[in-house]
Amino acid sequence: MSVWAVATIALAVGGLGPALYVSARGDGLDRLIGLELGCVVATLVLMLLSHGPARSSYLIAPLVLAVLSFAGTLVFTRALADRP
Repeated sequence: MSVWAVATIALAVGGLGPALYVSARGDGLDRLIGLELGCVVATLVLMLLSHGPARSSYLIAPLVLAVLSFAGTLVFTRALADRP
């Protein structure tokens, strides 16, 4: 097992656990924060997984996830906003 695999497992367990907990409890804003934390951790996990075998073509998925998670956060923020 390589150092990159150990780092990926540690980040996945240490980061996705709290993200799932926050996104499952609380009001809408807390769940949105948990979703955003989960997207950031998932992006970092995918980047670490692509760095292990040194294949730069595997970086496409985390880069697309980073862009789409930002756009999704904007959509959910608009849905949660109070309307006058």
